[in-house]
Amino acid sequence: MQTIDSFNFAGKKAFVRVDFNVPLDEQFNITDDTRIRAALPTLKKILSDGGSVIIGSHLGRPKGVTDTYSLKHILKHVSDLLGVDVQFANDCIGEEAKVKASALQPGEVLLLENLRFYAEEEGKPRGLAEDASEQEKAAAKKAVKESQKKFAETLASYADVYVNDAFGTAHRAHASTALMAAYFDADHKMFGYLMEKEVKAVEKVLNDINRPFTAIMGGSKVSSKIEVIENLLNKVDNLIITGGMTYTFMKALGGKIGKSICEDDKLDLALELLAKAKEKGVNLVLAEDSKIADDFSNDAKTAYAPSNEIPDGWEGMDIGPKTEEKYGKVIRASQTILWNGPTGVFEFDNFTHGSRSVAEAIVEATKNGAYSLIGGGDSVACINKFGLADGVSYVSTGGGALLEAIEGKTLPGIEAIRGY
Repeated sequence: MQTIDSFNFAGKKAFVRVDFNVPLDEQFNITDDTRIRAALPTLKKILSDGGSVIIGSHLGRPKGVTDTYSLKHILKHVSDLLGVDVQFANDCIGEEAKVKASALQPGEVLLLENLRFYAEEEGKPRGLAEDASEQEKAAAKKAVKESQKKFAETLASYADVYVNDAFGTAHRAHASTALMAAYFDADHKMFGYLMEKEVKAVEKVLNDINRPFTAIMGGSKVSSKIEVIENLLNKVDNLIITGGMTYTFMKALGGKIGKSICEDDKLDLALELLAKAKEKGVNLVLAEDSKIADDFSNDAKTAYAPSNEIPDGWEGMDIGPKTEEKYGKVIRASQTILWNGPTGVFEFDNFTHGSRSVAEAIVEATKNGAYSLIGGGDSVACINKFGLADGVSYVSTGGGALLEAIEGKTLPGIEAIRGY
């Protein structure tokens, strides 16, 4: 497989699929440019070789052309970070894009307008009537899949080389993340530096395991993590289930959870997962005490209670001190650590302590030689909020992509480059 380090981009036009889906405020100022900065090493490598760059990205989930999601809002910032006056094409597959891409000289950069302005990028029909028949839906889907191929071919025609550096969308079989790669031979398609690092980090945590291996799974719903948990039960020594999911397990075990979040239709599933963990010899760790509140707000009245004895009218908002100690002990004794999902409502300052204690234990374990991978939007936000990102082995930029990789799924964006 071709690698970005071994490829010389001199005189070549490279189409680089990046993930510039950054948050913007009401004045269209970027509030967090992490994703743009993450792509800089790849873009700078191509430019320093004497190549030119055509940048393709999406922003948000538009259902058509809208100024709100125009990539022109980030143009100046990208130019400033790259130190190059980045050009802009108002339509990613229009005549302007074709002409500007064709005229690119070595060292020049062209940013294309939001790829998702076209339904062909995602390959999903738009504008269907709510009462459309199954036949009409099938016909619309077939039509957009056909035009998607042409869309991908047009984007590919701009460049000599295809570079995918967008791990955050690697789980999507979209035109620019998977289909485009088919128009380049094996020597002219590759991962960018960020994608390379992401793939290696996932493979290390799933296949090159130093034990004990501990996974910490947070989040509010068991239903959104079923496949991840089931796959991890085949790999880990310890599985810490935390966050809102805790209370579905507590109720399944006969506990009282007050008005804590709970998926009542997943109680049997929770018991099945506990049984599977026991059968496989996995130490499944649940929160034994919780920081509870009488209201879902930062200023609520708080107390501590056993996680299975929460009074009526109160809800679990974070783990308690006994659980912090329990989790910390398991984490500090680990050699491989995966963290996805906070322990509580960390967005409220009064309920950050549990997540911070987990982050600090991971940093300590990492300092003592463990490999730690942090992934999923909320965990990344946590580790950044606490200023501890530099203390862990790797912070992933992919939320859904990381989870699907952990589930054991083959990601289309990776398969398209590797060819298997």
